[in-house]
Amino acid sequence: MNRVVAARDASASLRLDGPWPLAEPFAIGGVEVANRVVQAPLAGIANWAFRRQSRRHGAGMAVSEMISSFGIVHENGRTRDMLAIQPDEDPVAFQLFGADPARMAEAARVVEQAGARIVDINMGCPVRKVCKTGAGAALLADPEEGAAVVEAMVRAVRIPVTVKMRRGMTPATADPVTAAQRFEAAGAAAIFFHPRTAAEEYAGRADHRFTAEVVRAVSIPVIASGDIDSPAEAARVMGETGVAAVAIGRPALGNPWIYGEVAEGRPSRPRTMPEVVAEVESFAADVSSALGPDRACAYMRKFYPWYLTGLPVSGPERDSLLTAPTLQEALGLLRGLVERGGLKPAA
Repeated sequence: MNRVVAARDASASLRLDGPWPLAEPFAIGGVEVANRVVQAPLAGIANWAFRRQSRRHGAGMAVSEMISSFGIVHENGRTRDMLAIQPDEDPVAFQLFGADPARMAEAARVVEQAGARIVDINMGCPVRKVCKTGAGAALLADPEEGAAVVEAMVRAVRIPVTVKMRRGMTPATADPVTAAQRFEAAGAAAIFFHPRTAAEEYAGRADHRFTAEVVRAVSIPVIASGDIDSPAEAARVMGETGVAAVAIGRPALGNPWIYGEVAEGRPSRPRTMPEVVAEVESFAADVSSALGPDRACAYMRKFYPWYLTGLPVSGPERDSLLTAPTLQEALGLLRGLVERGGLKPAA
């Protein structure tokens, strides 16, 4: 049974006569990835603590949050701190954003020296403050400019260079096939593809028919991104598009277990309060090491509502977590939820 047929069959039943297709390894350039599930880059989220958690739960590879090439080149202290890598997250990819080919090439060299195995170019961020600099999805407005960035970075480093791209800036102007082909010709080793345009941001449901068009147009691996939120959806997208792998980002917020479920073809299951709190504590310990206790306290406030969705927690209890002045106080409140008997699984 070939990979595409196996994935299509899996989307209906999650049962296969042969191996689960997303469990197989694949390669980006010369870098082997243990399975076909990648933790997608998440701006402001995917520091080494988050990446390590994703790998621990089954992602074959993790990608960093987007990092400013300007900040790297000008040796901004906080930006340089974002280049920290832990030994157990290899292989790791780092994502850079910027529009100047020379600066992006220089930043890619720094990333390579820091230990990244792959360097990814952000051509997907729809945020105005990024696009108005010519970076992010704005590079898709003129694929020749994007290709110049790819080519400069490929020449600068020995590690594979990949592109994370959306379909285009707007539905009316999008031409993802031409853009992907130009990036491949410039030396890109793989394409991470999100089928919404920048103008659409995250509205509606990702239409992976556009992903299939890109797969047919290039010979390098394409990794599908966008609303892949279950093993069944991952198998459906893989089967209907022929992508090499899937990337999961937002669906993993508060649900890192999704990586193993998708990688192994296990149906999702509810989590109990003790299970969730134990995971939050483990994650928070790494976050504190990565960011320091004060920044970790603010960072973790994003996560409490995600983790507690569907669990028996009142509004005032959630609010107390979001206003706890220290990380340790917040974790103490979570332990209190377990002690008072919040044992029901999430719906």
